[in-house]
Amino acid sequence: MLAACVALAAGIGLPERSAAEGRGARSARINALGAAGKYSEAIPLAEAMLADLEKGRPSKDLAGAMNNLAELYGRVGRDAEGEPLLKRAIAIMEQTGALDSVEIAPMLNNLAALYQRQQRYAEAEPLFRRVLALSQKQLPSNHPDLGRAINNLATNYERQERHSDSEPLFRRALALYEKAAGPEHPAVATVLNNLGQVVKVEGRYDEAQPLIRRSLAIREKVLGKTHPDVARSLNNLADLYQRKARYGDAEPLFARALAIREAAVGPDHPDTATAINNLASLHLAAGRIAEALPLEERLIAGGRAQPRVALPVLFEAEQRGLLPREKALDEALDVIQRGTRSSAAAAVNKLAARLAAGTDRLAALVRKDQDLAAEAVQLDKAIVAAVSKQAGRDPGAARQARDRLAVVTRERAALQKTLAIEFPDYAALSDPPSLPARDVQALLSDDEALVLFAVSETESFVVALTRDAATWKRIPFGAGAMTEKVVAFRRGLDLGRPRDGDSRMQPFDLALAADLYAALLGPVEPLVASKASLLIAPAGALTALPFHLLVTSAPPAGVPDRFEGYRTADWLLKRQAVSVLPSLGSLKALRRAAQHDRAAKPMAGFGDPRFDPAGERRDDRVAMRSVTGVAYTEFWKGAGVDRARLAESLTQLPETADELTAVAKDLGAPMSDVHLGSDASETTVKRLSLADYRVVYFATHGLVAGDVKGLAEPSLALSIPAQPSARDDGLLTASEVAELKLNADWVVLSACNTIAGDKPGAEALSGLARAFFYAGARALLVTHWAVDSAAATRLTTSTFAMLKAEPGIGRAEALRRAMLAYLNDDSSPKNAYPAYWGAFALIGEGRSR
Repeated sequence: MLAACVALAAGIGLPERSAAEGRGARSARINALGAAGKYSEAIPLAEAMLADLEKGRPSKDLAGAMNNLAELYGRVGRDAEGEPLLKRAIAIMEQTGALDSVEIAPMLNNLAALYQRQQRYAEAEPLFRRVLALSQKQLPSNHPDLGRAINNLATNYERQERHSDSEPLFRRALALYEKAAGPEHPAVATVLNNLGQVVKVEGRYDEAQPLIRRSLAIREKVLGKTHPDVARSLNNLADLYQRKARYGDAEPLFARALAIREAAVGPDHPDTATAINNLASLHLAAGRIAEALPLEERLIAGGRAQPRVALPVLFEAEQRGLLPREKALDEALDVIQRGTRSSAAAAVNKLAARLAAGTDRLAALVRKDQDLAAEAVQLDKAIVAAVSKQAGRDPGAARQARDRLAVVTRERAALQKTLAIEFPDYAALSDPPSLPARDVQALLSDDEALVLFAVSETESFVVALTRDAATWKRIPFGAGAMTEKVVAFRRGLDLGRPRDGDSRMQPFDLALAADLYAALLGPVEPLVASKASLLIAPAGALTALPFHLLVTSAPPAGVPDRFEGYRTADWLLKRQAVSVLPSLGSLKALRRAAQHDRAAKPMAGFGDPRFDPAGERRDDRVAMRSVTGVAYTEFWKGAGVDRARLAESLTQLPETADELTAVAKDLGAPMSDVHLGSDASETTVKRLSLADYRVVYFATHGLVAGDVKGLAEPSLALSIPAQPSARDDGLLTASEVAELKLNADWVVLSACNTIAGDKPGAEALSGLARAFFYAGARALLVTHWAVDSAAATRLTTSTFAMLKAEPGIGRAEALRRAMLAYLNDDSSPKNAYPAYWGAFALIGEGRSR
């Protein structure tokens, strides 16, 4: 409900160093206005002061003025203007030799706070830690700035719900502030409010109430009853009352907080939106939907609605006749789409922008801009990482990164001008608006149904659309329960990872699969069951759910006595072909991209790579297309790969040569486009013009996102060269994939777990699959878990054989038929078990062109 834990501002700038009394007076005036929450008066003064200082040479005073203004911009929601100022200030401090001085702490802190507001917690944490380390080293143990650094690191932990990490730090900061600044200092009130929030969300209400009340009393006394910080304590106390169902006590506090924020920062500020959402949430909890609805519609119109409040309000408003059905559904779709714009969906939109641009020149300009943008992100991260380090920094590398970033920035600015002048309609392609129901329905054929999900803390929603009908229903459990159910569902599926203590794999539970079907798709079954194709846009933990393995009716027993019992289950796969979409909006992007000219050549394939450069080792180990028993990060030494250890852990995959040969034959591809053995290398992949191929096929080991930390990336294992280089070290990483240029109807990743994110709900697609969309794929064939190599070969070759026999059936239906053929083959009992035949999923456009 609340952004209740607050990072203390790092102070407005550095200590005043100028000998000019006029400048000192101006700085003091800006400080006072900022502290009083009078940002509309403070900002023009800070802008004027910065303009004056920029006339001179770079100095610590100039860096301080930049920090001042950026911190004020942050208070009014103008982070896009504040971020470059903070980075310039840090660069100036580095130039003046102050990178290891506590003087740079305000800039580092404010940049970290900006990242925190943007939920970029992993980027904020090392900066907050750097500030704390500088403060501990250079300040007295009772200095207020040390308390500020402790509080701010704790705030970052609390935003991630790391209560056990944040609470002791907040208590430490509180003790320090009370001793150093006195019991009624505003900083004491901030830490009390933050500590009260931690205790409150853990359900310790009686302990939380005096902390929050004391925070409110200090702020009202010292800052005045209309100060923006007072609104924070009001919100926190009102939320406590709401949790205790004391709605009458909570409402005037929420209303007062909203009035304060509107007056202080205006009606369009994120803090104002939070206050509106809080009041609407109270009305929802009290059952007063008629009062909650206009508040949520105001947020929806401004693009700031929170799904966890907006969706139940809209649903109840429709049920009670307060909102027409079509309007309620369109607004719900808008909220869902704004809340689920994943990086995978963004990659699809970038693909569509390139391919549907209409001219080769525009497509080239767009790709160049997107490549520069990706480079800028990496350079920026490198610079921030450098200034965050407490030791071992390379100043030359940081300067080089800054210089390159300046060049990239200039090039992007020039490209944007060109795009605006020559192609004014490009924005509609690159950042498409949310689709209303009627536009989604127009994209569907008569035999398709689309289902999308929205998952929040306490409840979820399912929306179903066909070409001529639409509905949405409530699912009575939220994110936590959803994750537990998906994790339980997947037990017994990953052949490479036994789940119980005696190394035996737990059996797949058909009863749980039926229960999940009833909860997720059962509510919309009357609308979708008769359609041959089912398109699903999952959310949260559902991104890790293989929907085709849901069971549409309750089985006689959850776990059959014999493998054959799985053959007769009512798998959803028996009824419908299933395709997964990165987002609802990606359907339009992918179908627009499908209109692009097809590549001329049928297929480029890479398989049976050599993992032993000397070619001496062949083994008879059971081949799983994954690395099991050892974490991916254990193969990395610093920034490089321990190729000897990696080679020892990778089984050879000779059957993938047969797989690729069979698929190439079905597609009419010459064997010269099938690259095997030592030719299945990074060098070959990067040398080929892959944009010439309709299908790009990798049959090898996958090193997956779930095992990747630090420097490592999700990768595909290719032949390990005898003399590794930066261009070819044997691993095709996600970042290298993103640099490829594809025009592929289909990319096949016949490897392990190439769909999964870091954990259920982390992201709709792994970084590896996401990178292939960015590179130019319109559909992916990927896997949910470590797949048996022989099963992978059989399923993929069968899928392409089905397509050859009936080209019009589409990729999703061909995959469905291949799975059914495997399931129904009674030559071996294990053929019925879903871990063997159910690993693959079709992501993206599943129908024929």
